[in-house]
Amino acid sequence: MGSERKRIDLLLTDKGLFPTRSAARAAVMAGLVTVDGRKVDKPGTMATEEAQIHVKELPRYVSRGGLKLEKALRQFSIHVTGKIVMDIGASTGGFTDCLLQAGAARVYSIDVGYGQLDWKLRQDERVVSMERTNVRHLEPDQIPEPVDLAVVDVSFISLALIFPVLVRFGVPEVVALVKPQFEVGKGRVGKKGVVRDPDDHLEVLLNAIRVAEHEGFTAIDLSYSPLRGPEGNIEYLLHLRTGEEITDVPAPDCAAIVAEAHSTLT
Repeated sequence: MGSERKRIDLLLTDKGLFPTRSAARAAVMAGLVTVDGRKVDKPGTMATEEAQIHVKELPRYVSRGGLKLEKALRQFSIHVTGKIVMDIGASTGGFTDCLLQAGAARVYSIDVGYGQLDWKLRQDERVVSMERTNVRHLEPDQIPEPVDLAVVDVSFISLALIFPVLVRFGVPEVVALVKPQFEVGKGRVGKKGVVRDPDDHLEVLLNAIRVAEHEGFTAIDLSYSPLRGPEGNIEYLLHLRTGEEITDVPAPDCAAIVAEAHSTLT
């Protein structure tokens, strides 16, 4: 006689693979569970105790954006423990989640949208959710403590409009995700909003650095995002700082970074 069959969400919980059935259901529906080598996506799928159940590694952050910022923090040697951070363009909260896991004391998660920030982050006392907030209209008294770092991931707006805001807040250090599709002229954006020409990428990066320097920042380092944007755009990570003690910093080799990005990601 065969073994008793149970719902896969129950089996996952009974085996201690998830703390709750709701967590197990979420993993199944996300396609993270296989039974005897076959992916299951319905929590009600029946399986036996003897079935070979495998769970893929759970996402580290609430969105893939966290992986982009993780690379920046690591490569640029930025330590956020105990720091106050502005997350501009927070959306679901991938950057915010990464910052919290890296030890940030508080994160002001700012976005023009509403209801996007992940519930887990809303419940975290270190997060100040500022929804329906256009950062360009934000005044310094709305953030009642000095900001140590700003991270920026905005869409449908150029960074040239964001950098002056950071100056107004006296932010000394910035990590900005540079998205060519929102920086080049509309005539150079291809199908599905993708900018493929490396020359366009180089021009975007040089211009972003030029604008940042005009606002008083120094470009400390540059890299490319380990993940493409939703439509396949290659994106870049720009590290900026300000302060009189920053001198003789060699300019990032934008051409080399663009070449490396296209070699690695295409």
